[in-house]
Amino acid sequence: MNIGVVEIDRPIALAPMEDVTDLPFRLICKKLGADIVYTEFVNSEGLIRDSAKTKDKMKFLDEERPFGIQIYGAEESSMEQAASIAESLSPDLIDINCGCWVKDVALRGAGAGLLKDLPRMERIVRSVIRNVTLPVTVKTRLGWDQDSIRIVEVAKMLQDCGIKGLTIHCRTRSQGHKGDVDFSHIPSVKSAVSIPIFANGSIDTPEKIEKIFRETGCDGVMVGRGAIDNPWIFAQAKHFMKTGVLMSPPDPRQRIETMLEHLRNSIAHKGEHKGVIEFRKYYAGYLRGYPHSSKVRTELMAFIELNPVEDRIDRYLQAIESGDLTEVPAA
Repeated sequence: MNIGVVEIDRPIALAPMEDVTDLPFRLICKKLGADIVYTEFVNSEGLIRDSAKTKDKMKFLDEERPFGIQIYGAEESSMEQAASIAESLSPDLIDINCGCWVKDVALRGAGAGLLKDLPRMERIVRSVIRNVTLPVTVKTRLGWDQDSIRIVEVAKMLQDCGIKGLTIHCRTRSQGHKGDVDFSHIPSVKSAVSIPIFANGSIDTPEKIEKIFRETGCDGVMVGRGAIDNPWIFAQAKHFMKTGVLMSPPDPRQRIETMLEHLRNSIAHKGEHKGVIEFRKYYAGYLRGYPHSSKVRTELMAFIELNPVEDRIDRYLQAIESGDLTEVPAA
């Protein structure tokens, strides 16, 4: 699979996710085997208005490469300017979001809203490609709803525009994140175009990843929410595809040490107060399945500094490893 300077056999990418794929989380996923990582959604209007918060989403480190910046918007001029700003930071590729289903995006004509106006989608994609030299890719869905699935037509149109890769979330916009994922369209798209095709949508186990590669013939897989609870999925999937044997899941110490590394990354890049507070959304994933984890998580949510988090987690880990969980020590 080749997209510009990115040349990887059967890549497993981390999907762009709003409020999730910030720099600290990307570093963890990269360390655990993600082949390509992306920013959160970058609003083209915020970017051209010089919003500090929007610009901050595009910061990245060389160790994250191959790295993509994903932009979204409903206006050609804004998307052109946003793409140029993104290119000035020298990522490896620029991705256009044509798949976000949430109302605030899709009903304003951006994201999956472009599936209701394919001429507008084409104009936006062409205008972005004209204004940058980096490879441009697109992430989209099967269609707006079950009655308007035209993904083969869309793929052909986007290839004619000049995109270098296409990711398909195999649900419609009307499904959101619910309902069955239909990967059966991927082989038809693969037969119709020559650009790399990535499959996406509720891909959350190594077995699913292997099956999707095998049954659809896709060039790559993009993992989204499945990486939040299990950032080890990238390494696990590669091991399974190579050996046919599942890796042992990380033990409690490995999970908690990774969680603390992630938290320290967050503090390093955001400062202690903000880093600790914004990390709270990850506790559930790292601690899921452990006894009394909801109680411990509730306590952790009250902390705004690193030391009490480390102290509480250390005592919890000792309780797990000793097997004495009849009553988890309180803070």
